[in-house]
Amino acid sequence: MAKQLQVFVLVALSLALTCTATTYVVGDNSGWDISTDLDSWAKGKTFFVGDVLLFQFSSSNSLEEVTKENFNNCNTTNVLKSYTNGNTTVTLSKPGPRYFISGNKLYCLGGMKLQLNVKDNNQEYSPAGAPLPADGSNQGGDALPRPSTKSNVPISSGVVHGGWHALVSVCLGFMVTVLWVVQMI
Repeated sequence: MAKQLQVFVLVALSLALTCTATTYVVGDNSGWDISTDLDSWAKGKTFFVGDVLLFQFSSSNSLEEVTKENFNNCNTTNVLKSYTNGNTTVTLSKPGPRYFISGNKLYCLGGMKLQLNVKDNNQEYSPAGAPLPADGSNQGGDALPRPSTKSNVPISSGVVHGGWHALVSVCLGFMVTVLWVVQMI
């Protein structure tokens, strides 16, 4: 029985090490609020399947997940999902665009809405953009955006592994565990 428990613990630890995600507090310290610049908050962040969004808001507000059309029009009547408690977690369970708006149409029209794109874990990393010229000029382009004053640090960070890297890690961990169990018998 003790050997089975050891095997279970080893397998669980190997999976935990390869499947960590990031939890983001939407709006950082300001939370899901009309005064929060949600576009700036989302810039520079890459969201992956398995990451979690934590929306913190007062009981007088709400959160709606909607379609792109309802996002653009701040339509709060035909929603995909509605959240009314003040501490709401949304797990990003599939790749693609996600759209969130305030349940108060006036707040939504005032900018209290969030659009983000969720990337699949098994996509390879894209190459970095071309560097700027050494003199700092940006020929033929707009000026670079100013950084946000809000923190871009997630509250819980981890490395999201995916694709064949995760598969190889899990398979190797499983093979080592099986060999260890066979040796113990």
